[in-house]
Formats: sequence, C-alpha cells, structure tokens
Amino acid sequence: MNNEKKIIFTDNSKIVIEALTEAGADVFIGYPITPANLLYHYASQRFPVFMAAPDEITTLQWMAGFSSVGKIPVTATSFPGFALMVESINMAYMMELPMVIILVQRLGPATGTATTGAQGDLLLLNGMISGGMSIATFNYSDEFDCWNISAKAVEFAVKHRTPVVILTSKEEMMTKKSLDLNLLPFISKYKREFYNSAETYIPYKPEKNLVPAFLPIDNEQHQVRITASTHNMRGIIQNSTLEAMNNSKRLHFKNLRNIEDYVYYDLDDIPDAKTIIVSYGITSDAVKEAVINLRKEGKKISHLIAKTLLPIPKKYYEILDKFETIIIAEENLTGQYKQVLYGSNPQTNIISITDFGKMINPAAITKQASNYV
Repeated sequence: MNNEKKIIFTDNSKIVIEALTEAGADVFIGYPITPANLLYHYASQRFPVFMAAPDEITTLQWMAGFSSVGKIPVTATSFPGFALMVESINMAYMMELPMVIILVQRLGPATGTATTGAQGDLLLLNGMISGGMSIATFNYSDEFDCWNISAKAVEFAVKHRTPVVILTSKEEMMTKKSLDLNLLPFISKYKREFYNSAETYIPYKPEKNLVPAFLPIDNEQHQVRITASTHNMRGIIQNSTLEAMNNSKRLHFKNLRNIEDYVYYDLDDIPDAKTIIVSYGITSDAVKEAVINLRKEGKKISHLIAKTLLPIPKKYYEILDKFETIIIAEENLTGQYKQVLYGSNPQTNIISITDFGKMINPAAITKQASNYV
C-alpha cells in the first residue's frame, strides 16, 4: 500500500469521467450545455470515441446505435437537454440498450437562473418511462461517490441491459477541491459477456434476474432483432399478446429486482435517536454540518444519505420506519424526494426542509430541524 499522499486540485467532473472510462465506458456523445460542460470537455480528452452531436435528440439516437453494436455510451446534460432526450431514453429502455446519462441539475424554469444550485429533476425521472416504469437512478454525495458510483452505474447498465441515470448538480460537478488520489480504490473494467451459443439467438428471452443475453447486431453468427415497439421475446412487434405484455412488464420488474444489489447509502445513526434527517446529493454536506450542530446542543438525531434513488430501495423504509420523525432536506420548492418516498399527502411526522433559488444553509437546517428533535 502506498502511504505517500498524491494531492491534486480538481473537480468532480474529471473524477466522474476517469471512473467511467476505467469501468469500460468507451463512447461519449454530447451536445454542450451548462452546467455539464466540464464533463463534455474532459470526455473529449479521455474517451476512446468522442462525438459532438448537433442536438440532444441526435445524441441519444447515436448512443442507441453504438450500444446496439456492443459499445457502452455515455452523455451528460441538464434539464433542457434531458427533456429532449426523454423519448429516445424510452426507446433505449424498451430496446434494452445499456448506456449512462448524467443529468446535472440546475434551477428552472427561467434561463436567468440556469446555473443556480438545485435538486429539481427527481420527479421527472420518477415518472419518465411511459407507464411510470422504473429506471435505475444513482446520485453522488462526495468525490468518492463520483468515483465508485460512476463505475457501478456502468456495471448496472451493462449487466442488466438498461439505460441508467446519474443525477447530480452544478455544485457537485464544477466546484474544485483537493483530493488524495491514493484514496481512490482501483476500478476494474467490467467484464462484458455476449451470447455465445450455436442455438438460435432470442434477443429478449429472459435469463438470470430477468435479463436477456446480449449480442451485438454486427455479429456474423446470429440474426439480432431490436425494437422499441411492444414486442415478443423474438423482437417481433406485437400489440396485445400475452407474451408481448409480459415482456414489457418484465422491464419494470427487472430493475426493481436488481436494484436491491446496488443499494448505496450512508447512515450516521446514534442510539436512542427518534428523529432522522434524510438528504441526497449536494444538500448532504449542509445536513452533515447541521447534524453536528444539533448534537453539540445535546439533541439526538440520525442522518441517512441516499445514493440509490430509483427504484426506491426497500432498505430505506426498513431504516426510516424505526424513527418517530423523518425530516427530508432538499434544494427544491416542492419537496420532491419526500413525494417520491411518501406521496403527496404524507403523515404529519414526515417533515420537509426545502429552499428555492439558493443552496440550503446549514444554519437554516439546524434551526428548522431543532423544532422536531
């Protein structure tokens, strides 16, 4: 083990791009947009294949093409660009094509606040797939998450044949900080397996964990049929047969089942605490400081940082059900994560701490949370 520090001054965008390439992602396609520009810039230097698309719709279409021949494509955007990508993400979801989409949140709806900190896109993701089906969504809380979870996002996408979203923010991607590179663990390139049998290839026949075997369309042994329309296991378009309907349902349950092996969170729990505060992403730093302040005042409070956001892991409810009061802190006006976890009319013991147009101040969290501890 190397005990000598190797300090660099960098931002998380570079850490994310390095982690993705180390994990095996090999194509980056993008259209520049704030505040995802640093990801775009670093990707142009590090990815084996980099393509500048003329728009966001084209970006996702090209990604689907690369994914269908066995590549692992990545893009990065913010809400306006992501909105244009939604139809094509639904297409890739139905085709079961692996890819990673990084969504760097910024405050809306006016472009005048385009680069103000916020966590405002979670509800969009929760209902993005037609029919309200689930798409795997991960989140960072620090630079080590940027390294580790980026690699796991690649693994989840490829292993389970699905688009994956990484939800982050301007502050997380653009703020520079010091980092000891020796603290980052080694990332192994995900070993990808393709269908390897003389038997006829059935492109959507579910195997282990409801995931069909993958085969690139440019192979010379088998015909490969992929389609975004409702289809049976052979990829034949069918509108309402039992097989086709079950195939569409499988996509939802595939993510629900397999996300349980990719549940990432930090839990700072203390004995006898009856109140817990929940956070994710950039707000977690402010909550950490607020929890320290509250404990200095003699108040017992625990803290959960969620990193696997969607589908909602069962583990979160196992943790939260032990507490009498649950406070959810996030940088948006409407309490989006609270709605994801508990609906639009939660019990009175579910409390929101929110803000709009600025980052949440630790002192404000301390003041508001102290009323419930």
